[in-house]
Order: sequence, then C-alpha cells, then structure tokens
Amino acid sequence: MATTLPKLDSQGSPNSNGKSVMNRRAFLRASALVGGGMMLAYYIEPVTKVMAAQFGPPVTLLPTSFITITPDGTITIIAKNPEIGQGVKTMLPMMIAEELDADWKDVRIEQGDLNAKYGLQIAGGSTSTPMNWDPLRQVGAGGRAMLIAAAAQTWGVPASECSTTASRVHHDPTGHSLTYGELASKAATMPPPDPKALKLKDPKDYRIIGKTTPNPDIHKIVTGKPLYGIDFTMPGMLYANYEKCPVFGGKVKSANLEEVKALPGIRHAFIVEPGPDPSALAGGVAIVADSWYQARYARDNKLKVEWDEGPTAAQSSQLYASTSVELAKKEPGQVLRKDGDADTAIGSAAHVVEAAYSYPFLSHVPLEPQNCSAYYKNGKLEVWAPSQTPSTGLSQTARALGIDQKDITVHLTRIGGGFGRRLTDDYMVEAAIIAKQVGAPVKLLWTREQDMAHDYYRPAGFHFLKGGVDKNGKIVAWRNHFVTFGDNGRFAQSAGLSGEEFPSRFISNFSQLASMMPSGVPMGAMRAPGSNAIAFVMQSFIDELAHAAGKDPVQFRLDLLASTPLPVAAPPPGTPVAFAPVAFDAPRMRAALTTVAERSGWGKRKLPAGSAMGVAFHFSHRGYFAEVADVHVSPSKAVKVNKVWVVGDIGSQVINPGAAQNITQGAVIDAMSHAMGYEITIDAGRAVQSNFHQYPPLRITSAPVDIDVYFLKTDNPPTGLGEPGLPPMIPALTNAIFAATGQRVRSLPLQQHGYSWA
Repeated sequence: MATTLPKLDSQGSPNSNGKSVMNRRAFLRASALVGGGMMLAYYIEPVTKVMAAQFGPPVTLLPTSFITITPDGTITIIAKNPEIGQGVKTMLPMMIAEELDADWKDVRIEQGDLNAKYGLQIAGGSTSTPMNWDPLRQVGAGGRAMLIAAAAQTWGVPASECSTTASRVHHDPTGHSLTYGELASKAATMPPPDPKALKLKDPKDYRIIGKTTPNPDIHKIVTGKPLYGIDFTMPGMLYANYEKCPVFGGKVKSANLEEVKALPGIRHAFIVEPGPDPSALAGGVAIVADSWYQARYARDNKLKVEWDEGPTAAQSSQLYASTSVELAKKEPGQVLRKDGDADTAIGSAAHVVEAAYSYPFLSHVPLEPQNCSAYYKNGKLEVWAPSQTPSTGLSQTARALGIDQKDITVHLTRIGGGFGRRLTDDYMVEAAIIAKQVGAPVKLLWTREQDMAHDYYRPAGFHFLKGGVDKNGKIVAWRNHFVTFGDNGRFAQSAGLSGEEFPSRFISNFSQLASMMPSGVPMGAMRAPGSNAIAFVMQSFIDELAHAAGKDPVQFRLDLLASTPLPVAAPPPGTPVAFAPVAFDAPRMRAALTTVAERSGWGKRKLPAGSAMGVAFHFSHRGYFAEVADVHVSPSKAVKVNKVWVVGDIGSQVINPGAAQNITQGAVIDAMSHAMGYEITIDAGRAVQSNFHQYPPLRITSAPVDIDVYFLKTDNPPTGLGEPGLPPMIPALTNAIFAATGQRVRSLPLQQHGYSWA
C-alpha cells in the first residue's frame, strides 16, 4: 500500500505547501541548563529505505535532547532505545561520543524514557545500528561544532584554527585549550550549525567506535542493583497475578472471587473482560495482594474459574500437521514466485530429491518473565515497562483505558531478555487495567508457567520440497509448497515466506508456493523472525541436493551463488521505492562462505569417526552470515558440538567489537537450544509444555568449547547483529549430523529423533 509522508517545517510539523523546510535551528538546538550547562538537540532524518522495507512506513522524527555537559566536565548521553541485552545502551552513546570527540571517561549514560522527542524507540529487527548510524553521529558532530564556536569566540580567533580531542577544544597556533565543561555555558548560546556543513570523522580517526567498550550496567547487574522491570518497587505498591484461560481466545464465565478475597493479604479479586484489541488484553481474573506470593498462592490454591474456551479448543499440533499434508496435495493457495517450469525440469533431472520439512511452535522464554508496574491517579497513568516497543504499548494502553496518550508516562527499564516476546505489550495493558481499578501502584508479574502458556509463539511451518540436479551436478529445478498459518490470503504474523527467499532468482526453474490454514494460536516475532526456521529448511535441502549431485557442500553453494540471478520481482503497482524488496547480494555471501571455509579448514582436516562438519549460510536483517559446525555424534545419538566458526558481513564498521562477539556467540547458543529441545505442542487449544523441564535450553556443559567469530569489513553501511548470527547455525548443525551419521533430520527438535546433548 502506498504511503505518502508528510513534509515537516522547522518545528517538525507538516507545512502548508508540503515542502520540506529544514533550517539550522531545525537540526540542532542548544539551551542553557540550571548550573550553566549545555543541552544538545537535533532532528533525525527519516528512517532509511532499508528500514522502511523491513518495518513499514517511515516516519520523520521529532527534535530531542541527547547530550548534557555540566561545568565539571561530566557528559551525560541519553540511550534512547530499550536495552534487552544487545548492548545498545552502550553502542548508541558511543556513536554520539565519538563525533563529539569526548573522552569516554567523562561520559555517563542514562536510559531515556519513552518520549516523542527521542523518535522511534524500538529494540527489534537488528535496527538500532542502521537506523541511528548517521543521525546520532550528526548529534555528536553538531555538539562539537558548537563547542568549537564557543572557544573561538572566547579567544577571538577563527573556528578553523581550533580542533578537539578528549573533551577539550584546542587553539592550534597558540596551544591554548579549554575543557568542554568550561565551554558548556557559552556553547549553549552559539547558533546551531548548518547540518550540511558538518563533517563527520574519517574512520581512521575513531577513538571510541571500533574499540571494545564495557556495558555501563555491569557492576549493578552483578551486585543485584535494581535495573530490570522485575526489580521495580515504590511505596504503597500492591502485587498482582493475572490468570487467563489456558485455551487461546477463551474468556471467563464465572469465578469464586469472594472466596479468594477472604484469604490473608488479598486486597482485590475481579474479572477483566477482553479489551477492544484481544491481542493486547485477553480476559481473565486479576488477584491483587500485599505481596506477590500471596497473590500467587491464592491463584494456585483457591481460585476456581469456569472458562468459555471458545473454538480454539478443537485445534492441536496433530491437526495442523495432518491438515498440512492434505493441503500440500492440492493446488497452492498462492504463487509467491514462479520462474520457468519447475515441474517439467524436475521430470527430466538426473537426480531428484523430494522431502518434507517441518518445525514447531516456539516460546521465547526470556529469563525475566513478563512484568510491568503501573500507577493510575487522577486520570493519569505512570508505567514502568520492560518493553521492546514502548510506543506500541502506549497506544494500546491508552485505547484500553480510554484515556489520551499524553496522560500516560512510560519509563523504560532494562529488560532481562526479549527475543521478540516484548514486541507485544499485553503485560503493559494488563498492569494498567489492574492499576486503574485498584487505585494504587501495582506490580504485575507472570509466573514462568503463565509466560510459556500465554506467549506469542514462533509459528510452526511445513515445507514440501522437490528439487532436481543435472548430470553435471547443477540445480535445475526447485519447488517448495509451503503450508503455514493465515487466513484470507494473509500470513499470520511472522509465519510468511517471501518469494525472494534464497535460492530464489538463482535457479531458472523455480516455484515458491504457499497454502494457509487458520489457527487460534497467538503468533509473533522471535529472534530472526521467519529466518530462524526458514534457514533450516532451505540450507538443509540445498545440502541434500549437494549430496545427490556428489558435490562438496561448500563448493556446491559457491557454484549456486555464482549463477547469474534473475531480476527481483517487481513490487505491486504504486509501491514506494522505500518498500521495494531488498535484493540478496551474492558476492557478499560468497565472501562470507569462502572465508568461513578457510577459517574452519573445510575439507582439509582429518576428523575422528563419528565426527563431521556441516555448513550453512543465510541472509537476514541485512546481515550476511556463513557458519561451520564441527560435530561428533555417538552411537547413542549424543551430540557434541566441538567448535563453531562464524563469519559475518555487517558492513564497514563493527561499533563495539567485544559486544558484537558476545551477541554472535549468544546467537549460536540460542540456535542450539532451538535445534535440540525447544518445542511447543498444542493440544485442545492450549500449550502442553509449562516450564524448562519440558522445554530445555542448552546447558553450559553442552556448549561448544570455542565459537570463533570473524567480521568481514566491507564498503557497506553498518547493520545490526541481534538476529543474523542465529539462522545458519541450525542447518550447519543438522547438516553436520547427516555428514557424521548418514541420517537426514527434516523436522525439529532433534530430541524427537532420539538425539541429546553429550
């Protein structure tokens, strides 16, 4: 759907003639602070075309204050995005501090609350780097220019004779210098610079970007200081548990509220009806007590609810699997992409491989279960929320409570893991509804069982593939009938498959087809949405074709990547350029694959019996990643991952190398959990698994001894890292298992096939 963006005037509002007006004042403002300090503000340009293609209509962001300099030289930088462990609370201020030419020891970081002046505040999609790379460096460069102007005026010299380093401005001819703290008050009176005149640093001059920089919260985390939503408390706070129907979409018919309220410490017990948006507020029973343990005890031992389970009670994983088989036999509901004639080419291929792949629903299981604190008083709401999308939570909460968004204040807390679960803000709406009813500050905290039972799950999926290679070992045909969830021609959230998904465009006879079935199971994004499952299917089937062709799996992939690609499918008429598909760049992936093969010694190492190496690559969230896993499988199917090599191309700059290595190694560990033990089974419309004993994450004793991470430096804009390291690990592991055992795994998790960690 075409979207027309408003043009903004100097105050960030649409002007009457529709033309864009961006003067110097619109770019960067300065104002004096109490105590003679300085505050810098700027206008962020619209999100990039790449971001728009990934996340929808771009928006023009409003002015904001990011930098405060006090007379003692302390530089406070606001971290605007939610911190879920991905390191943005450090990384985004690093961008500003670099161009400000600050001495990092002078920098203090503060978490920003939700405010329109900060622009889009989101943690998801590996977006923080590409969205903020230029704007936040411009903030720092603008602040540096104002400090230089203040120093030049003080000394009565041209600004061109001044330079900066480590929080000081120098007059080069005389050797005079002043600290940023000494200049802060005067700098606040300087006219803001013309953004077109700002010159950003040459990367060779970086002193902060590209250097490993510790997380500023480390000491607080390891000493148990309150940082997370689960830690928040305030005087007079009550504690809530919220019980919902175990069947998705069900609601309360009746509950023994008076018996519950008679228990010690119970202040309130009441039924909440589903909200105007059931995905934001499902119906349930709220129990509010003097302590959370009293609320939980009441829920576990006294509460009795009669539920209206609704139509989803008739659904199950078994039903979905059998339905997918029936749909696969029929004509597809959609043609996602079709080149040449795959069916005819398969019929004349020298070798044909046919396979059905599937993967289950997954729960996010962040270490910190869903929680939120809220205080409603005199028509206004204050919220402390560990949300990845606080602006979405704000709008949903305002709608549910029937109040104006301007009457809601949202404070961002550090988040104990999200992986996409906290993109959905149902816990925020629940806390707000309960707080409004009880008229006191309330902390809502879910149990682990509630968290697993009421997730927005990674969708399950079913792929029915057929492919052929010719006598020379080249792929000549590929057909995939993908069966997943959706209705009326629309995929359920995160359940879809693009017609451009590799190897699309690289095989002349290619069909990407889809059929959908309805489901009442709530679904949502999980780390590397779509890609976390699709990479397993695509890279496993490519591996099958490589073995059918008698080719080395790395060389087979390199040959495929060397094919001349067909054009990217044209977007629907009227689609803005910003929303056109992002084309897969084969040379970047070839470089990553070649490098990981070299670093792992692919084909050059003699491995013991029962051991083998597997390879896979995947392009997701603008990152090009190739991975190799060295795996041993015992006769009893005990799997040991000895070492993993990861090569990634995320552009020209790795901003915080230590954090980048950590998040990539974490992605590999997360992928191993996905592969071996994670599975949510639906029976009678509800999740069967309830806690980690049925949904086992990887233990440290089973982790690889070494995960070697290497980043290629390419002439491309920097991109994010939260997602793209995860998808290739799953097929690299399963391809290694095949190479070691001769047994091809076509459905996850591995434990369903008798495998376990060694």
